[in-house]
Order: sequence, then C-alpha cells, then structure tokens
Amino acid sequence: MRKQILPVLALILLASSSAFAAAEFYVVKHMTSGTCSVSKVKPDGKAATMIGTKSYKTKTEATAAMASAAECKKA
Repeated sequence: MRKQILPVLALILLASSSAFAAAEFYVVKHMTSGTCSVSKVKPDGKAATMIGTKSYKTKTEATAAMASAAECKKA
C-alpha cells in the first residue's frame, strides 16, 4: 500500500510546485492613497491601477520596477 502512495504523492508535489512557480506580480497604484505596492492580483482599474503594461515573474523584479516608476515617486 505504501509503495502505491509514494509515487502518487510525488506527482502531486511536482504538479503543485509548478503551479507556485507560475506566480505573477504586478506594480499597482492605489487610487485612494496614491501609494504604490507589489501585488499578486492584477488590479481591476477601480480601486487600483496597474503601473506599466507587464507582469513580473518575481517579487524582486516587481519591486525594482516600482522603485524606478515615475508614477510611484513621491513629490
């Protein structure tokens, strides 16, 4: 019984790890506060707007893009 469970568990782990690797990050500007942040959810354009036109594969890339975005610079 254990010999049958291990391959199944290995397949489940493999499939779930690839799903986590496909995460996308967005640079968003919040309408009410005017502040920018990095989000895993693409903004809807009502409560927040997307800065730029692309998503980023890592949070580090999105944070770097946020730091260099003119819309996110404080006056």
